Amino acid sequence: MLWGVTHPPARDSVLRAMTDDGAFRVITASTTNTVRGAIQAQRTRGETARTFGDLITGSILFRETMAPELRVQGILRGSNGSGSLVADSHPSGQTRGLIQLKEGKSQIALEQGAVIQMMRTLPSGRINQGVVEVPLEGGVSRALMAYMQVSEQVVSMIAVATLLEGDEVLAAGGYMVQLLPEVGRGPLAIMTERLRDFESIDAQVGDAEFTPSWLLDQLLYGMPFTRLEENQVDYGCWCDELRVMSALATLNHADIEHLLSANEVLEISCEYCHREYRIQPTRLQGLLESS
Repeated sequence: MLWGVTHPPARDSVLRAMTDDGAFRVITASTTNTVRGAIQAQRTRGETARTFGDLITGSILFRETMAPELRVQGILRGSNGSGSLVADSHPSGQTRGLIQLKEGKSQIALEQGAVIQMMRTLPSGRINQGVVEVPLEGGVSRALMAYMQVSEQVVSMIAVATLLEGDEVLAAGGYMVQLLPEVGRGPLAIMTERLRDFESIDAQVGDAEFTPSWLLDQLLYGMPFTRLEENQVDYGCWCDELRVMSALATLNHADIEHLLSANEVLEISCEYCHREYRIQPTRLQGLLESS
């Protein structure tokens, strides 16, 4: 492992595979640039940055495993009202995040009472979601494992890692191994023993050779498997002026008239990426006239 050495700027990706005996589904991901972009956009640091990065990676893994064509949001609510972290993973491969801390707090608390909520937006628009408490040890990795067991009834081994040096993201990534109904006692015993060496993957993610394909080979060494599909992922926000205007159009007449009363340009900033939109009074007036 090469601590303190930043990986080359390779594109992030997620790789899906299945063992040839039909016993395990495996997802591996490199998310360094995605996590770096989200952390920089939210201007966070320390343990909250690490936890935030892990949630970003975990949400990408969850979407690719359970519903690659659906939008997935992972929400971690800290204990004692300390705040919340949001990872928002889009089917396009773009992922963004949001950090909202209680006033006066600089870090999110993961003590008793912290919960993780995973949400999938179905094609009908309906939200499928579940909530579990975050274990006192193991962070996001253990929380996601508990969620998969309780809410999805799928036994899974999950490990995510975000490596920081000061405020710089050196590397990020993770994996998910799911037990399928066809698993037999022999393969299960082998995989259980093997994954003991991968409960923490800081060493693997910090290795100069780290890629989803390399990690897959490490996890399934000596086991016949088939690579299924690799998808690119990256940091990105899908906010645009049309969405801003659509949101303003949901306001009632009184609220729009109040905004117009100052006769000034309305400045709106996206909470995810901090891009600013300037809405002219004439456009607000158009909302009144069209409704």
